[in-house]
Amino acid sequence: MTILLFLLGFVVLVIGANALVNGASSLGKRFGLSDMVIGLTIVALGTSLPELIINVFASSYGNTDLAISNILGSNIFNILMVLGLAATIRPLATQPSTVNRDIPTVLIATLLLGILVHDSVLFPGYTDKLGRIEGMVFLAGMAVYLWISFRDSNKYPEEKPSTGRVKPLGISLLLIASGLAGLYFGGNWIVKGVGEVADALGIGESETGLTIVATATSLPELVTSVIAAMRKKSDMALGNAIGSCIFNIFLILGISSVIHPLPFGEDSLGDLLMTLFASFLMFVFIFTGKGRVISRLEGIIMLMIYVSFLWFRLSG
Repeated sequence: MTILLFLLGFVVLVIGANALVNGASSLGKRFGLSDMVIGLTIVALGTSLPELIINVFASSYGNTDLAISNILGSNIFNILMVLGLAATIRPLATQPSTVNRDIPTVLIATLLLGILVHDSVLFPGYTDKLGRIEGMVFLAGMAVYLWISFRDSNKYPEEKPSTGRVKPLGISLLLIASGLAGLYFGGNWIVKGVGEVADALGIGESETGLTIVATATSLPELVTSVIAAMRKKSDMALGNAIGSCIFNIFLILGISSVIHPLPFGEDSLGDLLMTLFASFLMFVFIFTGKGRVISRLEGIIMLMIYVSFLWFRLSG
């Protein structure tokens, strides 16, 4: 029964996230936000809510391995798999705000995580972990990023307010409420079933979080970005994946470590290095070549690196 609820939890989680995104996006359009801002804030937050809910429950239950591996695995998946697959479908052109603000923020957030987690280097004798102070630093970074995003919402002339259909206010609020309910129940079922699923597969909870949980909770990002790429909305595809990476570190790890300090083991440090590599690779692909674009070839390379990483991580 626990494993059944674990699997059902992902379905409820994704449906809940989708309902919340639809309702919140309609509210964003009502207030005249651009597609890029909606992608970077409302959609990114909505598609990151599965990770947030799982991490809140995991931190509350003291399951720190799951809380960390879920976020690192999700960011690796978002960059290498989501952007890689979207670029393979259609080369992803970047907007000025992506180049000037969002890509640097991903790098800064990931580097900051790498610095703050190494307590043993800064303070000999301490255990490597994210404590409550580091969590508050991340939350402050999230507040600054959101403020800059909204401040710049009218700065770039090519990023005009979205003109999509706006749902009635009551329908939007109902979608948001039902989405939150789905996220709560789905997340709770998943966290409670992780241990049993890990035992059944013969792997650790860290590997389960890095692969099964991270992949499943990143499905909203994958679906959103792939559909956006097919509809020639590369700004939404990029904004969704990049925004989710920023939310994962600043908001989700911030909240998780405030709830319960998160120790970093050897496996987590290796996954952190992979997250840094993926972020740097995305930076290189966008800032090299022609026209600030992630090309199809670069997308294929990202996909191959992701598959190789999973094989190496699980076989190890």
